[in-house]
Amino acid sequence: MASHLIKRSFSVSTISHAGQVVKVPIQVHGIEGRYASALYTAAHRNNKLDQVEKDLKNVRDVYQSNAKFKDFVLDPTLKAVKKKAAVDAIGSKLGLAKESVNFLGVLAENGRLNKLESVVSSFESIMRAHRGELFVQITSAESLSNSHQQQISEALGKLTKSGQKLTITYAVKPSIVGGLVVTIGDKYVDLSIASRIKKYTDVLQTAV
Repeated sequence: MASHLIKRSFSVSTISHAGQVVKVPIQVHGIEGRYASALYTAAHRNNKLDQVEKDLKNVRDVYQSNAKFKDFVLDPTLKAVKKKAAVDAIGSKLGLAKESVNFLGVLAENGRLNKLESVVSSFESIMRAHRGELFVQITSAESLSNSHQQQISEALGKLTKSGQKLTITYAVKPSIVGGLVVTIGDKYVDLSIASRIKKYTDVLQTAV
């Protein structure tokens, strides 16, 4: 039943339940966004949002820590039937909710299990919006000082709505050279020097 609901939900963003409309709180893009949105509507309908969120985190932890499981997920040569049987067994072993197991089965059947990490990330974005959180990730080439972090926090605080919780995480990625890469909810702003260098290089190559 849940599997059927998820498949139907890929073409719509809302479902009707008990006379009410359950709507995905934010739009998440791409194929992973469609799957995550479908899972949200299915889990919401069955009052299993918290459980499904916990399940997906557990599965991602296994994916990131178990090389054998990661290879299985990414292996393009395995048939969908075998992958579905395997995720059903894994879901049972991990004690996942029926909705979570069925959803992983749908990913396997549709040949989308390789998008597991990005689907989980999209689902987490939806859940943050569901809880009224504004999640921001700041990526810089080197660690930011406490003073700079405070300035960013104050600036972002002006963007939050009344009652909205602001959560900021910081990451360091030397390859961006300088500047910042900012992810706000489902929006992405690249203010890095690396992106500007690439832009100028592309312009020069076109000119030549």
